[in-house]
Amino acid sequence: MPRVVVMCGPAGSGKTTWARRLETAGLTRLSFDVEMWRRGITTVPLPPGIRAEIETDLRARLLQLVGDGADVVLDFSFWSRAMRDDYRRLLAPLGVVPETVHLATDRATVLARLRKRRAAHPDDFVVDEVLAEQYVDHFEAPTPEEGPLVVVDAPRTGSSD
Repeated sequence: MPRVVVMCGPAGSGKTTWARRLETAGLTRLSFDVEMWRRGITTVPLPPGIRAEIETDLRARLLQLVGDGADVVLDFSFWSRAMRDDYRRLLAPLGVVPETVHLATDRATVLARLRKRRAAHPDDFVVDEVLAEQYVDHFEAPTPEEGPLVVVDAPRTGSSD
């Protein structure tokens, strides 16, 4: 059975660093940020229509990869329970129960990391202070009742998401 890992945390929490480790271990990484960059989009937040188009494409790629037996890490924020539930429903017909990895990084560290971003590469989108605070303050932490869950207390470093 293919493995699907759902990275969960606000921008700047360390999701991409963790997802890259899984990618090095053989999982295919699907990333909203990489897809945005590939399309020439360098600012956030995304207009709803473009966000929906990218998500539709990534969902199709996910289903294709899982159907082919590949292990996948989804390097998205999965900031809401509703989004996580939606992906669980998407994968259920394939018999896949995704694992959630929650990067439980404290607010001050997240905001400090986001202040250092310079839009130098796809995993380095600049997020203004107000939007960054909204991302952190509206994040819905996953709970064990959602299924397999690993909570990572991310170190307080200057590394980026």
